[in-house]
Amino acid sequence: MNKQRFAARGYRHRFEPLVTLLLVIVCGAGLAPLARNNTGQRSRRAAPLTSHPVASLSAEERETVARAGVVICKERSIDPKGSVPIDDMQGRPSLPVQSPEAIAGARRAQRFLPLAKNLVVASLKQLAREYDFRRSQNLQRAIARVAAVRSIKPDMGSRDNASVFLKSPHTIVFGTIFLAGLPSDEGVISVLAHELVHIADGSEDGLNLLFQAIGNRASKLTSSKIHDQRAEELTCDLVGTLATRSYISSTPSYEPLPRRLARALEHNCVDQDEGDDDHLSPRKTIQALLALSPELAHALVYAR
Repeated sequence: MNKQRFAARGYRHRFEPLVTLLLVIVCGAGLAPLARNNTGQRSRRAAPLTSHPVASLSAEERETVARAGVVICKERSIDPKGSVPIDDMQGRPSLPVQSPEAIAGARRAQRFLPLAKNLVVASLKQLAREYDFRRSQNLQRAIARVAAVRSIKPDMGSRDNASVFLKSPHTIVFGTIFLAGLPSDEGVISVLAHELVHIADGSEDGLNLLFQAIGNRASKLTSSKIHDQRAEELTCDLVGTLATRSYISSTPSYEPLPRRLARALEHNCVDQDEGDDDHLSPRKTIQALLALSPELAHALVYAR
């Protein structure tokens, strides 16, 4: 089984090898990745997640979540290191691997890969406690798979996508447009974390129960249907936000806290907000993540 994560408007998808072969034969060409989104003052340590997730948000929390979504996209528009929205990325011409922007992006991603792996492991353990995920063997295998990832591969053909393939579990493939569209450290860490969770899940879907628990909670909080692949994609994004928050906490900066936090999500600030059966739309992804993490929404709105 292959897993891919597409950062335009369809996020990453899974394909069984036989099904993929049949589709290639029928279509007469390779599979075209769905476009979609996927795959961050002074910093202070992020508040810990509660041990028992709440089933609903208060009126005040719902208002804060809505305001935080506005903050994210406002920060993107004024941040010199703001991420390019994924629908904007899709319309850009292909970027050679040797272009300065692609080289800089690939070097940044490779440099942050070891740290991102550590942050993902810590975030998965945190979520396992919060969501009562007791499959310790599955979690340990997931952690081992994360530890085995070694390299970033820039790829011109992947354009505005980032993907992982379980036949090559040690590598994350980044489209050169995507690399160039994530100029901040926080943005890159968020996407790296997302891809690492796909690898952590493995071919046997070892984290499926965790994905479904998070999807069920998000469904109740947002009144959206977030199950199956949507739940996995949202969990990957949730780990991306947790990893980014941990990074910000450990690297104090004079940049405003909301600006740094926004970088983990602002590539979702699209004009064309479309989803599919496997993925929430980019802006609904922001809403769901903020609903799952009201403390993140509070930090974005109140800068603390």
